[in-house]
Amino acid sequence: MAPKIAPTTAVILLSFVLAAGFLLVILSCALWGNWLPILVALTFVLAPVPNSICSRCARADDLSPEYNSAYVDFGRFLTGMLVTTGLSLPVLLAHSALITPAACWMSIAGGGLVYGTILVYSGWFGGGNDDEF
Repeated sequence: MAPKIAPTTAVILLSFVLAAGFLLVILSCALWGNWLPILVALTFVLAPVPNSICSRCARADDLSPEYNSAYVDFGRFLTGMLVTTGLSLPVLLAHSALITPAACWMSIAGGGLVYGTILVYSGWFGGGNDDEF
């Protein structure tokens, strides 16, 4: 059996990982004097928002007693689009020589840490909805 982690310990650990992710993104901008990779942090922070909003709209309400999965599918599509943008934007910027390759990989790693922290937090403390990303 896996040991249980206290909620306060989990929040402290997640905040440390989130801070490390933002530090990587900010360092990828500040070390080379080019602030274009900050867009990666923005896309990864905004990535879970469409999924969260669309999952709220998919519930049965007074007008329609049925569950409509089209909202959930659209939210997943938008989330996937934002995650793909967050991963491919630094590669595109590095390929076009607007940022250095090291800044590219630092911003991808930092953005992955930020998005992963958001995923783990929403999965851990999100209220038991297993369909969210």
